[in-house]
Amino acid sequence: MSTPPAYPTPAKPQGEPPIDQPYYGAPFPAAIKRFFQKYATFSGRAGRAEYWWWILVSVVVSIVLSRIWGASHPIDVTQTATTMSLFQQSFDPISSIWSLITLVPGLALFWRRMHDTNRSGLWIFLALIPLVGAIILIVFAAQAARPEGARFDKQR
Repeated sequence: MSTPPAYPTPAKPQGEPPIDQPYYGAPFPAAIKRFFQKYATFSGRAGRAEYWWWILVSVVVSIVLSRIWGASHPIDVTQTATTMSLFQQSFDPISSIWSLITLVPGLALFWRRMHDTNRSGLWIFLALIPLVGAIILIVFAAQAARPEGARFDKQR
């Protein structure tokens, strides 16, 4: 017979946490559902799983939409000069609409992810620095949650 531990072990939370709390270790469907439920919520925090599941979905959907458009509208480089510019031939309205629909919630999710690492969402402006800014933001988004980030939660 085994002996019980000398100290109490915390109980694992049952079910999904409230929508205003981060969901650490969120499964794929829950992360996507929470992304759309918090469409323009810049307050609070978002766990790594919530953020990275959305990044995966966003990239996959963007690639699929671009492939669909590209297959149905091939670029004719030989006719570009006489008919329309290369930009006009390669413009993908389907992917553009997807990007516009997910722009605000994507920014809000990144903002909440920065809060979870105890940073202000204003760090997003590092993206204006070519290459280096994006790398720094990826590193920040990949970092573990910090307990101090709870200061960004809604006060009850």
